[in-house]
This record gives sequence, structure tokens and C-alpha cells, in this order.
Amino acid sequence: MAVKRSVRFAFVAALMLSACGGGEMSLTEYVDRLNVIVEQARQQYEALVTSSQGGVLIAEADQIAGFTPQDLQTALERVREIEAEVEEATAAIDPPEPVAELHNLFFDFDNEFISAQEALGVRAGMAADWTELSESPEMAAYRSALAADKQHCFDVQAEVNTIGEQGETFANTPWIPSQLMEIFEVALGCDGYPENPQDLYRPPPGTAP
Repeated sequence: MAVKRSVRFAFVAALMLSACGGGEMSLTEYVDRLNVIVEQARQQYEALVTSSQGGVLIAEADQIAGFTPQDLQTALERVREIEAEVEEATAAIDPPEPVAELHNLFFDFDNEFISAQEALGVRAGMAADWTELSESPEMAAYRSALAADKQHCFDVQAEVNTIGEQGETFANTPWIPSQLMEIFEVALGCDGYPENPQDLYRPPPGTAP
């Protein structure tokens, strides 16, 4: 299973959102502030997945027997805490006008996905084993939400690439695009999705309950 993204950034109809922006923050200050937010979230996630329970987030199908559904509950609760910190921090930013559209594009959180994630965490806390959890409606909903979000992530990445290629809004600050793209690439992390979300946390055939 591919490593999942360090932070759940979901983006719902982001291009249709109007970006007000235009605050006093400079582009340099904006980049520096995002660097701090994204790096902190990355470190928190890395600490989580290297913990005894959090390793379930990156476990292969043949490795999940070494964890319990309750480990997944604990890990998902921590993931949500990290997400909430990022959401609060980015919502407090009034981005400069040239990057307002990009800011809204990246930092709108998908309540539908979050709800599916939270519901799975609750169900995991009650599941007797992985087979029961894998066959639950909550897992089915989570897998579907993850598959949809994976596709949307690549759609957003394509849009960002288009914006970056245009480069018109950054004409006077040629160093900003690469800096922003590096940050946003970490934030998106589209390649970190599992190859097939429908196989997520599905015990190998023949696994005993």
C-alpha cells in the first residue's frame, strides 16, 4: 500500500470559490508561513506512522494482522487532530491577492470525506476483527470517499500545473512559483494514495477472523 498523505487536504469545487485575499501579507511572508504549517503537519504525521499504533496507516494488506481495528481508530483520531490544526492555521491566513486562488484551491477541507473518516474511526473502535471492519458499511463509504478524493487530487494537480505554467501572476517574483509548488506538492501528495482504495484494510483471502 502506498504511503497515504500526511495531511488530508480535500478540495471541493475549489475553482468556483471566489478568493477575496488582498491582505497586507507579502508573498514571501505567505510562503514562509505555509512552510511552517506544512512542515509541522508532516513531522506530526511521520511521528504517528512510526508509532506502535499509527503504523497501521501505512501497513500493507499482509501486515494489518499485526495491528487491531482499535489501532486504526486511535490513528484516525490523531490524523483528524492534525487535519484540524492545519485547517485552523490556513483559515487564519488572508493570502496576498496573487495567490488567493491557489490558497483556496488547496486549503478547502471536504466535510464529506472527513465524516466518512470519522465514522470509520468509530466503527473501528467497535470491530472485533479486520474482516468485520472490512465488510462494514463505514469501510465501504470510506473507500468510496477515498477513491473520489484520489481522482479529485489529480484533477487539482492538473489545474495547479496549468496555473504554474501560466506564471502571469508571479511575473515580478520569479522565485515564488517553485517555492509554492514545492509546498503545494507536499500538501497534495497525490502519489501517496493507495493504488486501489477499494482494497484498503481488506484482509488477504483466507485470513482467519
